[in-house]
Amino acid sequence: MQEVFEARQLRALVAVMREGGFTQAARALNLTQSAVSHAMRALEQDAGCKLLYTQHKQPHLTEAGEELFNMAVRVLDEMATARLSLGERGHWDRGRLRVGASAAACQFLLPDVLREFTQCFPEYHVSLEVGDSPASLERLCNHEIDLALALGPAPENCEFRPLFTDEVRFLVSPRHPWAMRGRAVLRELPSQTLILHGKRSRTFHLVVEYFRAEDIHLGNPLEVGSTEAIKELAKIGLGVALLPPWTARREIQEGSLVDLPLGRRKLRRHWGVATLKPRRLHLAEETFVGLCDGVCANLALQSEEKIPRDRAAID
Repeated sequence: MQEVFEARQLRALVAVMREGGFTQAARALNLTQSAVSHAMRALEQDAGCKLLYTQHKQPHLTEAGEELFNMAVRVLDEMATARLSLGERGHWDRGRLRVGASAAACQFLLPDVLREFTQCFPEYHVSLEVGDSPASLERLCNHEIDLALALGPAPENCEFRPLFTDEVRFLVSPRHPWAMRGRAVLRELPSQTLILHGKRSRTFHLVVEYFRAEDIHLGNPLEVGSTEAIKELAKIGLGVALLPPWTARREIQEGSLVDLPLGRRKLRRHWGVATLKPRRLHLAEETFVGLCDGVCANLALQSEEKIPRDRAAID
C-alpha cells in the first residue's frame, strides 16, 4: 500500500508559500526553521520530485509543487472542517436529530413533542421525513434517519420501544344509514365504498387481513394517501373511512363524523419508536422518546374516555 503524505508536511508546504519563507513559516507554525526545512525535504522525498525552488530569497513552486499545494489546501481545509464538526458534537445540547413519521403522526402527535424538545435543546436541528411506517423503517435501516415513529412490528435489526395502541374504526357521515342505526352492518360491507390508506401502508394490510379472517370480501377500496382527504370524503358521504378516532377527534366532537367499531373483534395497531441495534441513544434522543411517550400516554387516555362502550356490529 502506498504511503500517504503526512499532515505536518502538507502544513509546512502551505505555510512556506503563504508566509513567504521558511523563517516566517516556522514562526506561524510555532516550530524551528530546521523543523520546517526537514518537513519539506521529507515531503519532496515522499513525492519523488522537486516541489520548491528559491529565487531572490523567495520560495516558488514547481509545476508539481503547485499541484500538490492546491491539493494540500483543500485537504487541510476539509480536516479543519471535520474537526470543527466533531467538536460541536461533543456538546450534549447541540446536534442533529432526524425523525421519520407518518403525516398523521406529524400533524397530531409531534407538534407538542417538538415544542417541548426545542425548549430543552434549542441548538438542535430537527428534520422530519414524512412517510408511512414501511417507508420510515426502510429509511432507518438505510441510516437516513435516527428514529422512526412507526407501527410495529419493526425489522429484526431494530429495537422497538412501544408507545401506545390504537384501534381502527369505521368513520361515516352522520347521514350514513349506519350512523343512524348506531352500528355497522357487516353484511352490507361489500356494497360500501371503503376509504383507506394505500397498499404500501401497514394499515391497509391490517384491514385486509382483519376482514379476510371474518370471511368478508372488501371489493375495490378507494385508496387515498392523506388522512385529511380520507376524512373529507367520508364527511360528504362518498364512502366509509377506516381510521383511528384520534386522527378525527375534532370531527367526531363536532358531529361531522361518527365512529363505529369494525365488529365484535377489535383491530388494534401498535405504535412505537424504532432505532437501529445496537446503537445506544444519546441524551437528546432519549428525551425525544420520553416526550413521545408522554404525549402518546395522554392520547391513549383521551381515546379511552372519548370512545363509548360499543354495541356489537351486526353480522
